[in-house]
Amino acid sequence: METIVRIGLDTSKSVFQLHGVDGMEQPVLRRKLRRSQVLEFFRRLPPAFVAMEACGASHYWARELRSLGHEVAMIPPQYVKPYVQRGKSDAADAEAICEAASRPKLRKNFVPIKSPEQQGAQMLTRVRSQFIGRRTQLANSIRGYAAEFGFTAPKGLSRLHQLLIDIRADETVPDLALELVESLAAELARVDDQIAKLDKKLMHLHRSSETSRRLAAIPGIGPIGATLLSIKVVDAGGFKSARNFAAWLGLTPKNHSTAGKNRLGVITRAGDGMLRTVLVAGATAVIADVRRREGRSWPWLKDMIARKPPKLVAIALANKLARIAWKLMVSGEHYRPAGSVIPMPTPA
Repeated sequence: METIVRIGLDTSKSVFQLHGVDGMEQPVLRRKLRRSQVLEFFRRLPPAFVAMEACGASHYWARELRSLGHEVAMIPPQYVKPYVQRGKSDAADAEAICEAASRPKLRKNFVPIKSPEQQGAQMLTRVRSQFIGRRTQLANSIRGYAAEFGFTAPKGLSRLHQLLIDIRADETVPDLALELVESLAAELARVDDQIAKLDKKLMHLHRSSETSRRLAAIPGIGPIGATLLSIKVVDAGGFKSARNFAAWLGLTPKNHSTAGKNRLGVITRAGDGMLRTVLVAGATAVIADVRRREGRSWPWLKDMIARKPPKLVAIALANKLARIAWKLMVSGEHYRPAGSVIPMPTPA
């Protein structure tokens, strides 16, 4: 077999497609493997550069192939799609991955390979998000069914307790309806308990991470946002600048410029939606605090609050917070509020 210098690996649940090229960029390997055959094939293969699309399962295969002596790269799927030629098939995907991996400009966009511990921490954040979504569904269901019998409550989870008391005390509510509402309330209590347990685990991760403790000092970030940033951003140094980091989070405007005219639209909403949501929520809290108490924020923020819509200001502030967080993660510095004095170094 000719010397294989680069392999595109299209993964799936049970069937894996390989496309390999030699030093002259000529195809020398086109092969389909079952899941059980993959590691044995690469164990017998001389060290090569293996590329695959980034996904949850690809981190496992990247670690396994790297342990066999291969150089492994994971490419975001959106950067592979332009290289797919005519139609969609496993073979075409593997060829596109192999081609995309050869582009020098794409190397800076390779996804860092996560350790099992990092994947476990990220799993914690996703499971917590799922439980929070389930809690919102249950709360909305209780409100909706209660409204059918004339009961309403103000916004907020804390108001559901009084709503349930009112329903239980009303004798006109049918027994079947009351029984079903009680089952929803019991499920809501169980989900609340699970979220509380996950929050404790998240706080444990926050206290054990020096990076997370530093990030929590940024206004609007807090322990939850700081922990998410420290977990999800594996290599902050991989971003060229703070703006690139904000763009990765989807907090920069879409650029649709042509004929010398710059046209900037809404934010791209690319990247990690959970991180972006936490940053925007934190920015909204900071804005509400500024409106309640004067003199506690950046001058530019007060000026923008007076001139711009609240949601636009929240996005702009979230962008700012993301850039500050990137700087602290890269430099290892601590957050210094505006106007604070930088201590002078002690003379030797």
